Amino acid sequence: MARRIDVTGAGGVRLAAWEFGDPPKTDGAHGTDPADAHGGLPGVLLLHGLMGRASHWAPTARWLSARHRAVALDQRGHGRSDKPPRGAYTREAYVEDVEAALEQLGLGPAVLVGHAMGALTAWQLAAKRPDLVRGLIICDMRASALGAASQRVWDEWFRAWPVPFATLADVRKWFGEDDPWVERPNPARGEFYAEVMAESPDGWRPVFEPEQMLRSRETWVYDAHWEELAQVRCPTLVVRGLDGELGRAEAQEMVRVLPRGRYAEVADAGHLVHYDQPEAWRAAIEPFLDALREG
Repeated sequence: MARRIDVTGAGGVRLAAWEFGDPPKTDGAHGTDPADAHGGLPGVLLLHGLMGRASHWAPTARWLSARHRAVALDQRGHGRSDKPPRGAYTREAYVEDVEAALEQLGLGPAVLVGHAMGALTAWQLAAKRPDLVRGLIICDMRASALGAASQRVWDEWFRAWPVPFATLADVRKWFGEDDPWVERPNPARGEFYAEVMAESPDGWRPVFEPEQMLRSRETWVYDAHWEELAQVRCPTLVVRGLDGELGRAEAQEMVRVLPRGRYAEVADAGHLVHYDQPEAWRAAIEPFLDALREG
């Protein structure tokens, strides 16, 4: 089951939020408020990374739904949410979107689970609105500045995509095997990118605009984000894939900077930790979530 809930983000941008797990049965005494319909379960909001979409979180959301009200958000420019051509793709807009979603969904104070860009958005909101965030899971996102060279590489990478793809099988093969960024075959990566393609008259194309992704990315890559990490007061788990983009030394420094930071590592996983090793990912975050519930 996937239930869509529309929310309104910054500047009136329409955002699609999704519940992938079956809600608990109720006795009919609850009203129609989304939080009431879930029996007051602790809220979790899942935030995908750049180019991702809410459905990438579906297995995690279904697993969480037994003990949490788990909602995944298509962020602006992604998935089924609005992609305004001249809209704001700033850090402030992304953070304000999540702030609005938490309030409209009645989830707060919630646990925020973010991958890559979604993790940055999550910790920036936790620093800004501690009343809305009771816990935070950061998945494979760096706090250091990446610089102009990184942005140029991404621009070149987007230009290398052989779009349109003739079939979804071609998508899976290119991103899982043929992409110059792939060091070794990675079927999970192929599946990840197949999830963000849609069929058009001439073949399969991404559901997002690469130019908007670059605009989104340029609002964080030139700056470091250590100061905001230091302002996060809630318990925070930093998770990295052993072969991901977040190195061990930087991850451990992030834990040190966080007032209530903890560390977890997932073996045999790259940047797409929750996609590469879903069972190990769940094992890494479950003790942290249990401790939040008990606390």
